Amino acid sequence: MAFLASCDTQYPLTHPHAASAVVMVPPLHFKFNAQTSEDNGFQHAPSLPDEEVKARAMAEFNNMVMILRRHGIDVVVMEYPDSDPATPDAVFPNNWFSTLPSGELYLYPMACPNRQLEVKPERLMTALDRAGYAVNHVHKVKCHDKDDAFLESTGAMVIDHLNQRVYAALSHRCDSILLTEWAAKVGMRQVVSFNTEMSDGNPVYHTNVMMAVGEEFAVVCDEVIEPGQRDLVCNTLSQDKTLVSISESQMNQLCGNILQLRNRHGESLIVMSLSAYSAFTEEQKRTLRQFGKLVPVDVNTIETVGGGSVRCMMGEVFLPRHQAAISG
Repeated sequence: MAFLASCDTQYPLTHPHAASAVVMVPPLHFKFNAQTSEDNGFQHAPSLPDEEVKARAMAEFNNMVMILRRHGIDVVVMEYPDSDPATPDAVFPNNWFSTLPSGELYLYPMACPNRQLEVKPERLMTALDRAGYAVNHVHKVKCHDKDDAFLESTGAMVIDHLNQRVYAALSHRCDSILLTEWAAKVGMRQVVSFNTEMSDGNPVYHTNVMMAVGEEFAVVCDEVIEPGQRDLVCNTLSQDKTLVSISESQMNQLCGNILQLRNRHGESLIVMSLSAYSAFTEEQKRTLRQFGKLVPVDVNTIETVGGGSVRCMMGEVFLPRHQAAISG
């Protein structure tokens, strides 16, 4: 665990924890991604033809957009032409950008070549601008000393905005030096990094599949955290959060890949997949309901083939609104 005493900037003290708007990207080229499957054990090769898999993924995507909008969330859909180079994991945009209320947009280095093609800042800014959000500055996160250092945004990092604290499971997709440099640049107060090992001997590929942090709750699969670091992570989370501990089996059902949002009426929502909802115990669901309405969404094809779930499908928008959008 690292405390960052000196920072390049001050993390916004008024930064809300839960976003009321998200960016989502249609799965135009969705299919099993052999490149990412090398370290993502959540992916499973389908028996269906690619076109059928893509059609099912598109139906799940459209249904999720509809459900979120029906619950009062502003969904910004980033469109792109089918003629663009194939990006099978484009439906998971939270891995390549993040935003701040100050109008800053951060772009992150991705590990896999066909995921690097997803990074389309111009298309993203066009979509955000049309939706009424202002980007004042763009930062590219990169390591100046080596080319193989990666930090896959809020996939690699789970951020507690209220406490200016970031949690990160170290892996090929989460470089420790890049993590510390990013945290200092944005003004994070504390970095809690740790190692993980699943029952198959591999580390968890992304932090956001094993844990989620809400305003007043946290979900964590503590049994995959290295024993010598487990208490530190759980004790830090428990300082001001109600802790929900999930098993590795529940993690495999994507119970950790959930996200708290606040809709336009200020109501708290906890979005999760239908498989995660089914895997939580009734007691765990009662605990979570204290902090928001549970919103289960069926994304079975996307999470089974793609190895990521609803949290991965939503890039949070914390940007300020255009003045015209506010006055209008």
